[in-house]
Amino acid sequence: MESETGKTEARPVLGLLAEFDGPEGLRRAAAAVREAGYARFEAYSPVPVHGLDAAMGRKRTKLPMLVLGGGLAGCAAAILLQWWTNAVDYPFLISGKPYFSLPANIPVAFEMIILFAALAAFGGGLALSGLPRLFSPLASVPRFRRATTDRFFLTIDAADPKYDETTTADLLRSLGAGAVETFEQPATTEKVPPVVIAVAVVLIAATFTPPLWLLKARYTRSAEPRVHLVLDMDFQPKYLPQQASPLFADGRDMRPPVEGAIAAGAVIDNEALLTGETDGKLVTKFPVPVTRELIERGRQRYDIYCATCHGLAGDGDGPTSALAFEREEKDWGIPTSMHSELVRTQPVGEIFRTITQGIRKMPSYASQIPVGDRWAIVAYVRALQRTRMGTLDDVPEEIRTELKKKAGLKKEKKEEKEPRMNADGRK
Repeated sequence: MESETGKTEARPVLGLLAEFDGPEGLRRAAAAVREAGYARFEAYSPVPVHGLDAAMGRKRTKLPMLVLGGGLAGCAAAILLQWWTNAVDYPFLISGKPYFSLPANIPVAFEMIILFAALAAFGGGLALSGLPRLFSPLASVPRFRRATTDRFFLTIDAADPKYDETTTADLLRSLGAGAVETFEQPATTEKVPPVVIAVAVVLIAATFTPPLWLLKARYTRSAEPRVHLVLDMDFQPKYLPQQASPLFADGRDMRPPVEGAIAAGAVIDNEALLTGETDGKLVTKFPVPVTRELIERGRQRYDIYCATCHGLAGDGDGPTSALAFEREEKDWGIPTSMHSELVRTQPVGEIFRTITQGIRKMPSYASQIPVGDRWAIVAYVRALQRTRMGTLDDVPEEIRTELKKKAGLKKEKKEEKEPRMNADGRK
């Protein structure tokens, strides 16, 4: 090439390029060049040539091991991250589950294995191929442009210890090369344009800026308010302590406890209410007022928790029990009828204790049914029993008086409708 002074500058020779007509000629030439002792040579083909790698003495690629290593690294990163966040840095108990359980972490680990393995395959393929390269010296050889269509080429690097331009060229011609020529260092340099470098630096800086900003916000204190990227949980409409509220007559947002509310963990000094016993003896009277509302609440709870086995009427013929007998379940026991003499003669404390602690095959419902609802169920069971074993004495006095009045009026109306008899027996 000509320099600024007008003189031609000699460019260094990088090697020899030999052209072959077919894949078999290329494979035989590669094997012969290897047997001749050359080590730095490369073959180019537009299609895969079977046996070419073996002829060139190429070792098995390391890419599968890189992919395996990437997958293992992804699995380890996922498991360690989930273990640290869930069991160490921020342990949070959910439904009694363990803080860290391997089966629950498999989906994330699986996705991370795929991600890291794909990145290893992509990056490893580029690195093992010597990429990326902005320019190849062979791209300046016009003949080499057909390497992607219908020609097969073999190059021998000038840096090979056995390289000699004349001897090596004669060897390639003797192997059937149609054309042999040298290729030189191109005039174009591989220097990256300054604009590309500047853009890359900006992108790299932008990539690391958010993590560094998060680290600073996490481990430093400032009088300035935090930056809220997600506002829904930080600025939700709610009242804070000691604020005013136009919703209530007294203008306060802090409200007194609801009547009858008990603080969590507070000690309730009522043994009969909590256990159904007093001084070790079962109670025979309800420790709560029995009202129509309580019985209605008990009916609702009974239909939810009890009717499935004991039946809606309390005869022990619920759908679960019927299905168990239909399947001939060996361990299933007949649910007790609420109308049996055994249950009717039990103190109310005994029924309450059965619901609380369970009996025989019946499990405890203490964790599912609050204390008040258990007494409501007991009241409803007593109401069920009254439907079959009740007497007139169970009816309140005012209701009985009203019923008697209605019965007297009906009797009088009946007598008025009947014809009267004369003394001689005629109507």
